[in-house]
Amino acid sequence: MKIGMLWFDNDPKCELPGKIERAATYYQKKYGRRPDLCFVHPCMINTNASPVGDNGEKPEPVLIAGNVEVRANRSVLPNHLWIGINNGNNQPNRLAG
Repeated sequence: MKIGMLWFDNDPKCELPGKIERAATYYQKKYGRRPDLCFVHPCMINTNASPVGDNGEKPEPVLIAGNVEVRANRSVLPNHLWIGINNGNNQPNRLAG
């Protein structure tokens, strides 16, 4: 993802798919395109259900929330979503600063 929007949502009454939908709706209104990729901290995804890959390591969890692919990434803080358009490399760009 070359360009994305950082979204904070710590609403304890809303599950992750609802948070992603709120962020995606706002993103679409603001930027005119529907996002299709979202990175979240691994603690926001139930990683216990992930199978072990061929190399013995757990693969990165992938979920779908609506039409948005959700991936875990430790660079994103808990309760934050890094949402945008997939450019094919499936890695979030680092934030400058």
